[in-house]
Amino acid sequence: MENPDFQRHIKSFVLRQGHLTPGQKRAYDTLFPRFGIEYTGQPLDLDAAFGRQAAKILEIGFGMGQASAEIAERHPEQDYLGIEVHGPGVGSLLKLVGEKQLENIRVIRHDAVEVVREMLPADSLDGIHIFFPDPWHKKRHNKRRLVQPGFVALLVSRLKPGAYLHLATDWEDYAIQMLDVLSANPDLVNTAAGYAPRPDYRPLTKFEQRGLRLGHGVWDLVFRRKPLVSPQ
Repeated sequence: MENPDFQRHIKSFVLRQGHLTPGQKRAYDTLFPRFGIEYTGQPLDLDAAFGRQAAKILEIGFGMGQASAEIAERHPEQDYLGIEVHGPGVGSLLKLVGEKQLENIRVIRHDAVEVVREMLPADSLDGIHIFFPDPWHKKRHNKRRLVQPGFVALLVSRLKPGAYLHLATDWEDYAIQMLDVLSANPDLVNTAAGYAPRPDYRPLTKFEQRGLRLGHGVWDLVFRRKPLVSPQ
């Protein structure tokens, strides 16, 4: 059962002001009607949204969308639903969708917690990506971090049995918390002995490459939802 305090208080973002560039605004205005999905609070038919049956991967907080577009371009056989609240990021990803002529991306501009809870059916996703969420590095702000037991339990309920949850962070303290939270969930199993090697499908961002050159760490975690146990 979902924690009522989690339902009332957690948000997947902090609203920041930002202005779309002319290119981002043009992409938003012309492509959101085709590739965007409005928040309705009602269950979403994912196959209908993409116009086909294919593996469905959710990405929460895609930033400016470069990694999202690259992953979708590399894997046209899969469908990617991205959730991001910030307009410039949505406009940037839609601009890339147009430039790369991608057909396998859909975007929702809304709080991810509400989208997952209200719009995504149980057992509907083949994978979930959360790459470099806000670390809220001050200790008194740690409670604002997205990766908390209640939200992880909600995410797991939307994964198909055997589907994966992939997190990545460049903040070691958050990586430790992520590992603790995921390891404590009874429906998840770690695919590695602790942190995982970066899967080939996750591209290195420019920011990440710069950090690695400076000796900064990056931690990936890949867990899977346990298969359902058949009654004897």
